[in-house]
Amino acid sequence: MNLEETLQRYFGYDSFRPGQKEIIQSLLDGQDVVAILPTGMGKSLCYQLPGYLFNKPVLIVSPLLSLMQDQVDQLKQMGEKRVVALNSFLTQQQKNYALHFLHEYRFIFISPEMLIQPQVKARLASMELSLIVADEAHCISQWGYDFRPDYLRIGEVISETNRPPILALSATATESVLLDIGQYLQMKEPFTFKHSVNRPNIHLAKKLFSNKDEKITWILEHVNRTAGPGIIYTQSRAKAEAISLALLQQNISAAAYHAGKEMQDRQFIQQQFLTGHLQWIVATNAFGMGVHKNDVRQVIHETMPSTISNYMQEIGRAGRDGESSVAILLYCEGDEQYAKFIVSEDLPKDFHIDRFVQYIQSGEQPTAMLANGEIPEVAFRVLSYWLERESVEHVKQRMQAIQTKKFDEVTEMQKLIESPTCMREQVVEYFGQQLEQKQENCCSNCGLELNQLIHERTDEENINDYATWQQRLRQILLR
Repeated sequence: MNLEETLQRYFGYDSFRPGQKEIIQSLLDGQDVVAILPTGMGKSLCYQLPGYLFNKPVLIVSPLLSLMQDQVDQLKQMGEKRVVALNSFLTQQQKNYALHFLHEYRFIFISPEMLIQPQVKARLASMELSLIVADEAHCISQWGYDFRPDYLRIGEVISETNRPPILALSATATESVLLDIGQYLQMKEPFTFKHSVNRPNIHLAKKLFSNKDEKITWILEHVNRTAGPGIIYTQSRAKAEAISLALLQQNISAAAYHAGKEMQDRQFIQQQFLTGHLQWIVATNAFGMGVHKNDVRQVIHETMPSTISNYMQEIGRAGRDGESSVAILLYCEGDEQYAKFIVSEDLPKDFHIDRFVQYIQSGEQPTAMLANGEIPEVAFRVLSYWLERESVEHVKQRMQAIQTKKFDEVTEMQKLIESPTCMREQVVEYFGQQLEQKQENCCSNCGLELNQLIHERTDEENINDYATWQQRLRQILLR
């Protein structure tokens, strides 16, 4: 069976999207692959289709539990029964069952934390895998240093398996991130496919304000008169709750989404948004990965993201159907300082490192730092990872270098806001690419007219039309 026949049989498509066939063919030829494909360009098909050509399991390492579950659910909806997710949601009995029959599954999704557990590593080492996939591979660089050190361990685990081809997937990656991906995944001369990061159907807008209150006022007025569906990104859970509540009071179907909510509530809110019963999500960056809603018309950033990569990831949730959509970036002086606080909040400081070493020298377990509230959990995991591998002085130097790099990325994001140069040109060049052609209604720096692109809100979008949703929302808000 050739690739087109397999595509039609299992997925119902007549042709591949740009890059998909080259990526899949390289994997079938036994080559490692790094694939940079924008949101909505069909990254998951690049490992799903080979899964139907191989008679051995495909292992997919996924960084977020919500993303993992979403991918599993999608495959099951397609009729695929031989799929499992190995993560912290499983009871010990469920985990034991899954591990015993692991070789029977076609697709195995696993969290980085579960991947490094001795029992899991031993089981994987005893199996033949057809493919190992690092989904959202930019996390190896973006999160691995600061937030998810276990993601850096993927390469170590890979070396203990039968070493099938490795596929690294991401929507955005700079040249330095690509180097990190190749290094930490121990890839062997990978074939690299980089699609343009430009999304021509997403029109880029920015608005400058004198203070934060003005931004909130603008959001409430704008959302009250324009049509969704839309996502409003903010940096804090409290701000997400406050804005969503204010929108609800304007009779707009909106809800907050962040990691502080119960999983069942997050799943319910996400499902309501996907089915169109909810027009607006006000979210931290916990929302978005793996959310396959094609008709998001607006993405609004209440404050500047900390990096251009984050910005592109988040605006990429708009216009997956190819239709005209807008991304609106709001800014006031001081946003860059808050962004710097966010990127350095979970980074271990020198005093954390010194205290960690003191615990070891006194014969105590450093985990006591967590119990005593002396260090954030993320910072502790980062510290544990690097102090296993480097001297104290080197770790201090590394943490300082990472903070400097993070602050430089905030500065690049600020330049995007302050520069009069075409916003689209700036973001494309940031990823080492060139803008192929100029377009009409490109961005705020090129004379963008938002009113020509955004539809007026209709009464059909009012929350009153959804009694069940309203009742459920009250239950969530009253918790």
